[in-house]
Amino acid sequence: MPGMAANPSIFDGINLPKETFELHKLQWFVPDKGMDLRQYAQKMVSQIPHKNPVLLGVSFGGMLVQEMAKLMDVQKVIVVSAVKSQAELPKKMWLAKHTKAHKLLPTGLVNNVEFLARYAFGEKATKRLELYEKYLSVRDKRYIDWSIDNIVNWNQDTPPPNLVHIHGDKDAVFPIANIKDCMVVKNGTHTMIIHRARWFKEHLPAIILEEGSSI
Repeated sequence: MPGMAANPSIFDGINLPKETFELHKLQWFVPDKGMDLRQYAQKMVSQIPHKNPVLLGVSFGGMLVQEMAKLMDVQKVIVVSAVKSQAELPKKMWLAKHTKAHKLLPTGLVNNVEFLARYAFGEKATKRLELYEKYLSVRDKRYIDWSIDNIVNWNQDTPPPNLVHIHGDKDAVFPIANIKDCMVVKNGTHTMIIHRARWFKEHLPAIILEEGSSI
């Protein structure tokens, strides 16, 4: 599951051995009016025909797959550049939750890639504008408003069992100072699923297959 506003092409650089793994890429859809995160997760679960899968999600997608794991049997949950509980959210998101400041964000600018990159990837897009034009394709205002609101107001104290958390020590969206019990990728940023694809290609097979590898 890709991160907020991103499409599955963020996984293009990660080619796992086909004789061992079957990869299925999920995509964001615009939520129905009034749909909460659990209802959204339930609809996403209904798109998965496989029994006992390994779920992997990036950023907000990592939060979503944790909600999905509460609604279906899974082998393992792998979250990348995400958080496992509301306690790991940065202070600015806690502040936004209580002041509703996130409601004032100019989300009408969803077609502005620089705006999207700032909130979805935590970095300026000026140097990688064409790249982010490709990756950040989910630009519906209702979806963006819904995503930001659900990130800020996420209410989870305890992550699902058998969860592996992979996090970069240079993550600007979810600073590692707030993160506990994770597998640290040195110099990994919030977009490391793209820019450190080789690391994931090398390490994901063992992480997926290893029993009892919860972090």
